[in-house]
Amino acid sequence: MLEQTASSLDAGPAVPLDAGPAAPAGQGPGRHWPGTVEERAGGTWIWQRPGPRPGPAVAFDIDGVLSDCSARQRHLRGPKPDWEAFLAEAGQDPLSEGGARVLDLLVPSLTVVLLTGRPARVAQATLAWLDRHHLRWDVLVMRSDADRRPASQFKTQAVRALQADGLDIKVCFEDDERTVSALRALGLPTLHVHSGYYG
Repeated sequence: MLEQTASSLDAGPAVPLDAGPAAPAGQGPGRHWPGTVEERAGGTWIWQRPGPRPGPAVAFDIDGVLSDCSARQRHLRGPKPDWEAFLAEAGQDPLSEGGARVLDLLVPSLTVVLLTGRPARVAQATLAWLDRHHLRWDVLVMRSDADRRPASQFKTQAVRALQADGLDIKVCFEDDERTVSALRALGLPTLHVHSGYYG
């Protein structure tokens, strides 16, 4: 196994990704290899498996959909939300059982996109959390550290890039109301998960 990681994104310990053979020279866009980390569409994309596989896909938010981040919300109350403290505890969330169960029920042929508003600097904590809970995924899409746009804008840009790669996103699972509206405006069926957290 080649230890190919997003170690440059975070000062924490590297989390190895299973990496296959090196990508062939001159490979065209739309083909990636396990462990590939790339900057695209205003964000950082981390591929766990060769992809994208053109065809049906499903997109999941993480906070409030797959993870129960309610304990961290104390950092966001008051006149000055402490986003750094909120993000620092991202690896400590318990699993949201409902979201995880839906993920387990998906047929293997679907490409699983994890589309999160988390910045790339918490990539290592996020990868470790996914591994600890044995969650299935093919590509993790995170916003760049410098991106201060609303999550709805970042995610719609990322979705268009995924579609350009040939992914046919059949449904999205999202808890932020603004992002739900933005994704539906693109014509994507989007299930609004009422988590109580809207970042």
